[in-house]
Amino acid sequence: MFRRRVNGAAGVAPRRAHAGVLRRERRTLLKAREDTLRDLGGLLVEMYRRGGFRDDLLQERAAIVVGIDARLGEIEELLHGSHRVARCECGAPILRRSSFCPNCGRPLSSSAGEQTVIEPAPKP
Repeated sequence: MFRRRVNGAAGVAPRRAHAGVLRRERRTLLKAREDTLRDLGGLLVEMYRRGGFRDDLLQERAAIVVGIDARLGEIEELLHGSHRVARCECGAPILRRSSFCPNCGRPLSSSAGEQTVIEPAPKP
């Protein structure tokens, strides 16, 4: 009698997640990001103590943090409808909750945050 619509079917818009679900996921991701950064720092210190670095392990852990940051950005856009992106003085887009510019390495302290240029995100 009743037919279930499948998201992604022709003419059917995908359902937007409930704000409470998104906030819960954001809290979980922030905790996971904190734990991953702590583990990454511990791994780096341990490698330093042993006198050798394994780039593959460091890149793997850093990629996890970047993936979490990307999802956090998506959630923020869904929750707040943000269509603007923060940019550093060098012009590189700044990821949310970043401490340093990913392009030039400039620290993003309170003084650097004041100098951050806000530009509209490029439209696809």
